[in-house]
Amino acid sequence: MYKNPQNTEKDILLESERLILRRFTERDWMDLYEYLSLENVVKYEPYDVQTENECKLIAQNRATNNDFWAVCLKESGKVIGNIYFSRQEPLDFLTWEVGYVFNPNYGKQGYATEATQLIINYGFQTLGAHRIMARCNPQNIPSWKLMERVNMTREGHFRKPAFFTSDDCGNPIWHDAYQYAIIEDDFSNQK
Repeated sequence: MYKNPQNTEKDILLESERLILRRFTERDWMDLYEYLSLENVVKYEPYDVQTENECKLIAQNRATNNDFWAVCLKESGKVIGNIYFSRQEPLDFLTWEVGYVFNPNYGKQGYATEATQLIINYGFQTLGAHRIMARCNPQNIPSWKLMERVNMTREGHFRKPAFFTSDDCGNPIWHDAYQYAIIEDDFSNQK
């Protein structure tokens, strides 16, 4: 379900059976800290383990950045993860990129799949997306398995296109990436 009573970007709210996706607020920093402070959560992210102060700054930034969505439990409002959903250049190709990070305390319950499917539905049904894509490190098996659960197709295995860390001498530590996508035709044929 898509709700936007005041018809402003800030008021967009997406709902599924168990979840609400909404814009971040500065008050969300404690829930962010609960999972962004864990090494196993940020292992494949372009940032390190985050401190309380860093999570306060992240929450402030995300509160003004429409590319980030807080994934909340409908019954309690607790933030259990975040979705990145951003239109890609060139804009006339109608492509969005999706990414996600979730609190492992809420893992293995289908929340990540439910939230990702919800944002994909929003992209195709409301934003008029032609294509939604995602990338991950091939070693991040839960991430690419999630992409497959939401009917994305692996388009390629890219050899060392990016790095997030460096070795002791400052040399980049490159990593491979899988790229997945779903196009509007595939999405429409699922129904």
